Amino acid sequence: MKNSLLLFVLSAILISCGSHAVKKEKEGWKILFNGKNLEGWTPKIQHHELGDNYANTFQVKEGNILVNYEEYGPFNERYGHLFYKESFASFHLKFEYRFTDEWLKDAPSYTYRNSGVMFHSQDPNTILKEQDWPISVEYQMLAEEKVGEPRPTGNMCSPGTDVIFKGDEVERRHCINSTSKTISWDQWVQADLIVYGDSLVIHKVNGETVLKYTKPSIGGGVANRFDPTIKIDGKPLTEGYIGLQSEGQGVAFREIKIKELN
Repeated sequence: MKNSLLLFVLSAILISCGSHAVKKEKEGWKILFNGKNLEGWTPKIQHHELGDNYANTFQVKEGNILVNYEEYGPFNERYGHLFYKESFASFHLKFEYRFTDEWLKDAPSYTYRNSGVMFHSQDPNTILKEQDWPISVEYQMLAEEKVGEPRPTGNMCSPGTDVIFKGDEVERRHCINSTSKTISWDQWVQADLIVYGDSLVIHKVNGETVLKYTKPSIGGGVANRFDPTIKIDGKPLTEGYIGLQSEGQGVAFREIKIKELN
């Protein structure tokens, strides 16, 4: 009888602790996109001032943030980003994305079924009108382009930044491919980005870890027409802003949430 009572008490304690842990875990997530409008988000598109959502590039439809080009004439290198209002240092970002069948044929060919989420970005208020990409690190999203040809997603690109990959030397490639499978353009993909300040960065695709690298810092090339006082090469990237990309390819985002980490 005593043993039964003891087991009952221990079970009750474990259930209580488990429920508390689940509640704490759930409470730790902050919703970044409310599913209704772009509250808390600000666009910055090349050739346009901060806040100018040229031709309604970024819209909310059916609970998704939609990057679309219905009202565009020529693309004219209007590389854009939709920035969340707060900066983050160490965090776990979750989001889902899916490409649409819309692509501007006068956009660069590499933008086909290609988009991304920028993080540790410079403050959007410091991005110049004619600057193409923010100084940032990118979780790059790709989808199948040609049947049978590998094209992984969850890659890393580095406009105006550097990272360390497999060793202790700066990676000189602008983009590093992940180990993910090739995914069809019309499938929803679950993405996770786990960032520990200027230390470790982990990319996940549909729950699987596909890429790790360390020590993001300012450096490298690709970004153009930036304020030179902002690009201090060698400076560790300990925090920054998150931005959803528009490069000529239609894409939808949903379920965007974040948890800050110690």
